[in-house]
Amino acid sequence: MADPFQDVDAAGAEFISAFADSMDARQADPTMEKIVSDYLAKLLFAKDSLTIEVGCGAGAVTRRIAEKAKPARVIGFEPSVGFVTEARARVGGHDNVEFEVAGGASLPLDDGSVDNVIMHTVLTHVEDPAPLLAEAGRVLRSGGCLVVCDADFSKASLGNMPNDPLGACAKIFVNEFVTDPFVVAKLRGLASNAGFTVEDFSLQSRSILDNDQMLPWVEETGKVLMKRGEIGEDLHNGLVAEYRRRARERTLFGYQVFATLISRRP
Repeated sequence: MADPFQDVDAAGAEFISAFADSMDARQADPTMEKIVSDYLAKLLFAKDSLTIEVGCGAGAVTRRIAEKAKPARVIGFEPSVGFVTEARARVGGHDNVEFEVAGGASLPLDDGSVDNVIMHTVLTHVEDPAPLLAEAGRVLRSGGCLVVCDADFSKASLGNMPNDPLGACAKIFVNEFVTDPFVVAKLRGLASNAGFTVEDFSLQSRSILDNDQMLPWVEETGKVLMKRGEIGEDLHNGLVAEYRRRARERTLFGYQVFATLISRRP
């Protein structure tokens, strides 16, 4: 199965709604809030500046950017019409942000017209990051900043014992829903090759202990396996119930590592 995040609209309305909710829930997590707050604190938002988020999904991070940058202008670009519709519906009272349908390799912006470009959990879902980084370099002014924040899916885990069925779900999720789980290891080289000067590269661990924030790793994996006829509905329901039991009894342990790269266009 191809990574559905490469063509979200083809995945359908149910997928779009489920992951829009999941992205909102993930961003509300204190660890994720700190990751975003930390990199936004390192950026400058002049009153007349423009900051864009490439691959903004349903806008969970874009709204945080708009709050920090206000009154400066913010645009979230996303190739999925469905996600842009969700983003516009969820924008709330942020009047300095807009959402537009556009792919990260072809942005409807002039050369050197942007002060900050942010890519949050995007590059793990593209086959070749180079065109997106080149386009970021094109639209950024000299001295402008590129922020890339992504998960090292190669080290993600949802198991806490040998042969854990939830651990198997996590591995299958990465195989089915992530294009390149190793992109974090390549970030510094990718940015340098695109002509950026890397200023900071940091890692932050994230644990999921008693909430539903990794539940889609079980639910959506189960749907894929059922569609292929590899498991039945009873097993799918049982895996979801086991996730919820562990969360309720505080025996759940999910783990991720997020990397943040901050670089500048010379």
